[in-house]
Amino acid sequence: MPIKKTTKTTNKKSKVMKNAPAKKKIVKKVVKAKPDDAQKNRIAKTKVISLLRGMKDSLPKEEKYWKTMHRLADSIAEAYGFAWIETPVLEESNLFVRSIGKGTDVVDKEMYVFEDKDGGKICLRPEMTASVARAYVNHGMQSLPQPVKVWYLNSMFRHDRPQAGRYRQFHQFGCESLGVKDPVVDAELIAVAYHFLEDLGLKIIVYINSIGTVEDRQNYIVELVGYLRSKRAYLCDDCKKRINKNPLRVLDCKNPDCKEVIEEAPQIIDWLSNDSRNYFMKVLEYLDDLEIPYELKSTLVRGLDYYTDTVFEFYKEDGEEGAQSALGGGGRFDGLLEQLGAKEPVPACGFSLGLERVINTLKDKDQAEGKEEEKYPIFFAQLGEQARRQTLVILEKLRKEGVMVKHNLAKTALKAQMEIADKYGADFTIILGQKEVQDGTIIIRDMESGVQEIIDQKKLVHNLKKKLGIN
Repeated sequence: MPIKKTTKTTNKKSKVMKNAPAKKKIVKKVVKAKPDDAQKNRIAKTKVISLLRGMKDSLPKEEKYWKTMHRLADSIAEAYGFAWIETPVLEESNLFVRSIGKGTDVVDKEMYVFEDKDGGKICLRPEMTASVARAYVNHGMQSLPQPVKVWYLNSMFRHDRPQAGRYRQFHQFGCESLGVKDPVVDAELIAVAYHFLEDLGLKIIVYINSIGTVEDRQNYIVELVGYLRSKRAYLCDDCKKRINKNPLRVLDCKNPDCKEVIEEAPQIIDWLSNDSRNYFMKVLEYLDDLEIPYELKSTLVRGLDYYTDTVFEFYKEDGEEGAQSALGGGGRFDGLLEQLGAKEPVPACGFSLGLERVINTLKDKDQAEGKEEEKYPIFFAQLGEQARRQTLVILEKLRKEGVMVKHNLAKTALKAQMEIADKYGADFTIILGQKEVQDGTIIIRDMESGVQEIIDQKKLVHNLKKKLGIN
């Protein structure tokens, strides 16, 4: 009986359970925790920092261009008697305001000017000519044999509108000759720049003009301003402003709207004094003797206040003329040093070349000619820990003997190293293994034929120099 009673009760409860409404399934919402300050900082640290606008990284693939230009600049400057000079990246901003002049784009728009902690106004140098002139005055170089001839290869800074070949930090190779006014000085500087570019494999033409003395230029400007005002409606907005601020800059405008007005403008060469005209003719005669191709360009003024007499620019011969076509330029600046405190007049002349533009031109040339990547004739492969240690010793001996080889000590497998040697286009691979370390020998493998020869390590330098044609 107790069992039956229990059974009935259980069954009753089961019926109740069956008829009971189903319980709702409870879904738990997952609430994502908001990151705290520490997490936010970690997230911020992982964000990629981009390159500043207008700046450029010079990467290993451009190494061959930079090395070639550095070596060539050093050798050609030495051959022509120019000594190296370095000036600070930071200068007083007034140095460039006084030298380049108000009303120029460089001073009004492009200089990086800021207040120093001591309250003075300083700037990143936008060019080197004024800095060199300041150094000449500051260090009493007037007492040295004249002319003082210097060269540089440095970074400059301008807050310019970024374009192909134009960056806000850029590099220039330049030469300055200070202390003597003679047509041969102008011709020598043009020759240095021309042969530098020519030795890089570029065909160059020189555009040249004379803007005369300050007096010649003032007389010409009166005529030019009258002409430009009569054509004001046809000029771009920038040139309309330049009429009063710096009318010579109108002649340098690359805006197509201004081109026709500029072509019909009065030519400054018609306003030169006899002395300036005769001086200019002698410069051209020197260029003829040097067989340097040039073209007279009446609108070339170089637009900076300190220029006088000869001005010139360098263009790729088969390129179209335009805002980015010029690889560099220069001219005579006879009045600049007096403006910067020289006690007496110091005639001077110089040039600078934009190396980023030169590199772009060289790249285009290499691509057009289908030139292959640079090859490295010798690769050094090693196998085993003892061999790797010995490799460092041998590499240093080779370096001191002027034999440069490629290597990759991070690789331990011979196959991987041989693949790298192939990638470099190596003609020969030096192989040093454990056995060679013990025997004092080394293997030289001809990468084309696969033939290997075992030689004494002491004869390695002599053997490699012979294969490379090094005396």
